Formats: sequence, structure tokens, C-alpha cells
Amino acid sequence: MMIGGGGGGGVTPNNHVKKRSRKNSGIGGNENQPLLPKSHHQEDNHNHNYNNNGDFKGASFSSAVLNLSTTIIGAGIMALPATLKVLGMVPGLITIVFMAFLTDKSVEFIIRFSRASGITSYGDLMGEAFGRYGKALLQISVIINNLGILVVYMIIIGDVLSGTSSNKDHHYGILEGWFGVHWWTGRKFVLLVTTLSVILPLVSFKRIDSLSFTSAVSIALAVVFLVIAVGIAIVKIISGGIGMPRLFPVINDLTDFFQLFTVAPILVTAYICHYNVHNIENEMEDSTEMHGVVRTSLGMCCSVYVLTSFFGFLLFGEETLDDVVANFDADLGIPFGSAINDAVRFSYAAHLMLVFPVVFFPLRINVDDLISYSSLLSSSSWSRPSLLQDNLRFTSITVSLLLLIFVVANFIPTIWDAFQFTGATATVFVGFIFPAAVTLRDRYDIATKQDKILSVMMMILAVFSNAMAIYSDAVALVNKDKTKTLRE
Repeated sequence: MMIGGGGGGGVTPNNHVKKRSRKNSGIGGNENQPLLPKSHHQEDNHNHNYNNNGDFKGASFSSAVLNLSTTIIGAGIMALPATLKVLGMVPGLITIVFMAFLTDKSVEFIIRFSRASGITSYGDLMGEAFGRYGKALLQISVIINNLGILVVYMIIIGDVLSGTSSNKDHHYGILEGWFGVHWWTGRKFVLLVTTLSVILPLVSFKRIDSLSFTSAVSIALAVVFLVIAVGIAIVKIISGGIGMPRLFPVINDLTDFFQLFTVAPILVTAYICHYNVHNIENEMEDSTEMHGVVRTSLGMCCSVYVLTSFFGFLLFGEETLDDVVANFDADLGIPFGSAINDAVRFSYAAHLMLVFPVVFFPLRINVDDLISYSSLLSSSSWSRPSLLQDNLRFTSITVSLLLLIFVVANFIPTIWDAFQFTGATATVFVGFIFPAAVTLRDRYDIATKQDKILSVMMMILAVFSNAMAIYSDAVALVNKDKTKTLRE
């Protein structure tokens, strides 16, 4: 995955190699300037990324890696072992590595074309290539994708802590298992307390660099699951409790073939981080290091994904569920199995709480920019303050979005199925179709023939695989409804 920063795309006046920083970008009405300025007094000025005067001097390489890695590793990590059940061990692991390479190239396209034009946001990159409608389409896609992700995160947090009911069966959550069923262990109250005490304070930070510590903790919590899975697998291998996993898919008919494509949305969302690349780069002290940040993050996340998928599927085999955490709701057949189950589920819920603000950050920026864009177009002389400086705008958008996510997650939990369609569709546009389209547009004549061929292949693969996945999911839902109707 070591792809050259320039990708053989030639040198332009804005693309030559030199140390540069955006930390002193100005503030004004120019739509090509970042929403968040680079120098401002912060409440956390004791951080090493601030100078003695409390001015932000730029995020470090490690801080950028942590935040980008947290953007990548979300709920999708627990769905990856199930992809091996569909594809088989060998094709599954190869596909996970291949998607990391494809993501590296798509992000490299974004960074390269942004630098050639001096652009500091994904939306403005699309706007320059395809006009205001292109920018609006990108922002709407990011909003749909991130809203869907955050709703699913909150649903999962509620399921893990307070339990969930399906097919008239109730699966107890951690708190219900510890303290019994009470009003204060119920889903709505637990999510309200979690939102007010954990999520709200974290999403109130105005710089994504301020989340570097919680990002490190969230990655550590993801590794906790990996360590536990490896430990259990070793114990079961020694005791002879693990059989040989299936190495390749079983394809008996056309239905089995189409079933292979149902993993496409999971694999696409596994590495999605494109909407946060500019936000993280804009805060870096030396933004020329962004290529290294991307590769380091993808390499680390790919390693975690491969190991998690391998040991998760090795451990549960054909019994691996769509969300492997659900497999830890039963007896593991090992000493201290109940305590290990709770440790896995609690670390997973805590991981999602800490990932939440990193995904929320670009959601808030894109909502603000989309709302303000019409005003900016109607008056070219109008200059609005940055989102960081306008406390009223920052607070109102933050609270409104949190309220929306909370209400949807509490009162429409079945929206998970809907977001399998909208989330996967928006994600494939943000992650692959838009970067490929910008490359093919090639306004600065810096794309090579290889870049354009790869872009075409990227678009075809993304459209075809997700169309097949949506078709397969739709057929499965129809058959499920028919079966339910016949039983009644």
C-alpha cells in the first residue's frame, strides 16, 4: 500500500514538495477556505500542540494517525468476521487487504487534486470539478452516510447496555444482566445518560485534534476484542474445540453467487474515512505528511481487520453472526466465560462512544456549510465567521443533530434496515465514485493513464457490487416478509 504521493501525476505550481502548514489560514467569506481556522485560543492550551500563548500550532503526525484510524475503525470491524463466512477464509482476507489498497488510492486522488488547486475541503474539491451541484451532492452524501453511521452506533450502544428484543425474544444487555430490569436500566434512560455524560462533552470540542486521546483509547478498546479473541482461540485450539474453517465459498446456484455481493457494503464502509481527510490535514503542523498519515492508518487498521476477521471466524466458524459481538451473548465453554462476554460487549460499547465524536465532526461541518451555502451564493460580499468562532451556530447545530440522532435511535430502531440501503449507497459515492470522478475530470491534467484506468475500474466495481448487494438484500427482505406472512 505504499503508493507514491504524486502517483506519477506530474508537477504543478501548487503540487511541488515543500514543508507547508495551513495553521495560519485566514477567515473570511471565501468558500475555498476551511470552516475551522488554524490559530485560535483553546480551552485545552496545555496540549503539546499549542504554544505558550495558547495558540494552536498544528496537530502532530501521531495525533493525525489516531484520529484518522478512529474514523476508519467503527462498528464495521465486528461485521468483518461474517464476511469470511460468506466469502471463505482465503478470498475474504484477500478482499480486506485489497479494499485497503483501493481506499489508499482513492484518498491519494483526493489529496493530490486538492493540493494542485489549493483546496482545503472535500466539498470544495467536488465544487471545483462539477460546480455547486457537485459540492452539494457530496455534502448530502456525507450527511446521509454519517447520520446513518451515528444512528447505528447509538442503536448498538443501546442494545449492548440495555438489551434488545427480536422475534419476541429479549436479549439482556450488560446493565440488565448486572442489576436486573428497572426503569433506569431501560434503553431510553441509559442512552439519555450516555448522550449527556459522554457523547455531548466529546462532540463539544471544536478541533478534531482535541479528540486524539479518546481516539487512542477507542483503538485500544478495539484491540481488547482482538486480544480476547486470540486468547480464546488459543485455549480452544489446545483443548481441541476448534475445527478447520472453510477456506472458500460454497456456490451451488445463482442465489449463492449473488449472496457473495452482500458483503460489499460492509467492506466499503470498513475503510471509509474520506470525509475526515481534509479536516485532519487542515489542522496538521506539516500537512505534507498527510500521505504518510493515510498509509500508516490504513496499514494499522488493515492489520487489525485481518486479525479480527481471522480469529473471529476461526473461533465461531459457521455460527459467526452478522455482528460477532452477538456471539459473546452465549456460553463460550471456557473458564470465566461470563466475565469475558461482558468485557467484550462493554469495550465495544465504549469504543463506539469514543468513535462517535470523530464521525460527528465532519457531519456538523457539512450541515453548516450546506445550510450557509445558499446565503454565500446570493451575496458574494457576505463574509460569515468560522464555525469555531460562532458559538451560537456551533451549539445549535450540535444540539440539533444530537437530538435528531437520539430520537431516531430510540423510537425507530428498525431504521437499521433502511440505512443498509442509504448508508451503503452514500458511502460508495463518498469513498470511491466521487474520487474517481474528480480524477477522470482532471482539471489540472495531472492524472496518468493508469490513474484513469483505475478510476474507471473503481467506479464499475463500486456500482456493480453495491447494486448486487442492494438487490440481494431486497430479495432477502421480501422473502423474509413472505415467510412471516405464511407463519401467521
